[in-house]
Amino acid sequence: MSAQVSANLVLNQDNMSKENRRLADFDPGLWGDIFLSSPVEMDMDARTQLEYEELKENHVQVEDDLCTTAVRFLLLREHGFDVHCDTFNKFKDENGKFKESLISDVKGMLKLYEAANFQVHGEDILEVALSFTKLQLKLAEPKVDYPLSAEIAGALNRSLRKSLPRLVARSYIPIYEAYGSHDQNLLKFAKLDFKILQHLHKKEIKEISRWWKSLDFVTNFPFARDRMVECYLWANGVYFEPHYSIARTFLTKVICLTSLIDDIYDAYGTNEELELFTNAINRWDINCIDQLPEYMKKMLYHTLKSYYAEFKWLQENYIPTFEEYMSVALVTSTFQLFTVVAFVGMEDSITKETFIWEFNYPKILRASTIISRLMDDVVTHQFEREREHPPSAVECYMKQYGAPVQAAYDELNKQIKSAWMDMTEGFLKPTEVPTSALDRILNLSRGLDLFYQNDDGYTFVCDSVKDGITSLLIEPISV
Repeated sequence: MSAQVSANLVLNQDNMSKENRRLADFDPGLWGDIFLSSPVEMDMDARTQLEYEELKENHVQVEDDLCTTAVRFLLLREHGFDVHCDTFNKFKDENGKFKESLISDVKGMLKLYEAANFQVHGEDILEVALSFTKLQLKLAEPKVDYPLSAEIAGALNRSLRKSLPRLVARSYIPIYEAYGSHDQNLLKFAKLDFKILQHLHKKEIKEISRWWKSLDFVTNFPFARDRMVECYLWANGVYFEPHYSIARTFLTKVICLTSLIDDIYDAYGTNEELELFTNAINRWDINCIDQLPEYMKKMLYHTLKSYYAEFKWLQENYIPTFEEYMSVALVTSTFQLFTVVAFVGMEDSITKETFIWEFNYPKILRASTIISRLMDDVVTHQFEREREHPPSAVECYMKQYGAPVQAAYDELNKQIKSAWMDMTEGFLKPTEVPTSALDRILNLSRGLDLFYQNDDGYTFVCDSVKDGITSLLIEPISV
């Protein structure tokens, strides 16, 4: 980017006027220099590493009750096997309803609830099971003792299907430990595993914090959301494994900078500045930009061009049809861009064919993008109406169909639910690309669910995000 364009976008004494700016007054970053100042041992102690390596094998004997049947279905469906939901018919009575006797099997109901969240289109029995178990678990939660009560509360808040694996592991360890039947070796292995990875993740966030501080972000871009730590949480959710350390750092930085660009278009830039900025990217007038792969150049420019299209809608007071809006807004969700970046860091399993598949916009990628866009639009709708902001899916749907706001919310949530089913279908074998690639798309969506389940937890950092950061990066685990 030329120095002229950069100077226009970085706040300085000459352009601090709020005139013609759509400033949003975002909350400041919560974490300050905590990850710069917190000590991190450079090497994991040898004893911890040795204990971890020694805990390798364990056998589990299973039966054929509701709990076991549901867990088997869940695990097979999670790993892409097209198992039939008819296996649950044996738990229905002569009237086709789930047996009343199941209500007393709270653990079985919990596992059936989790399994039902892996449904695909047309699986009516799982839709019925989801409603049935959700109601019964709400009734059972205050009546059962810890740790089962905590397990139920966590599942009702966010199912396993929509949860980031590392946060699930951290929250389940104390629950598992509280069960008297727990396996000591398995428990210790889980704790050591978390401790070792947390050590690595804390080193990563410390290095990223140094990079972020070197940008002097708060001074140069006070109009934007300072969310570096939250961006790392999302990237960590995409892949937490130790061999993806470099990829995690790269993805975090891309998410941080994309968030900044989003705020430039949404909350600060004037028409003249944004036109210059978009054209500069089109010319690739940036030092060393030729080092970027061609596919990443195209994806980034396509994203910025779509940002600018949304900005023009605002300038022209134009509300597009729902279909026209989605054709642009699915791009500005940045989901496809982040998928490309996530794949870049996976040299162990990603090939050229995987990128070709990704650029053909397969059903599972479209589904994840729909989830991202519509969840964001629903929870941010009220806040964005309080200031000048491009139209969202809510306004577009309301205008096109003459619907009240709640009806628009209901329809968009229905589309989100359908997209989750498309996501599950995309995992069923055989798949066109490695499951490891599909996992990144799924985990990106899980991260979105953490941030946008009930509120705009990215702009106004919500408790679930704060708790996730604390448990993943701050609180140690005792072994």
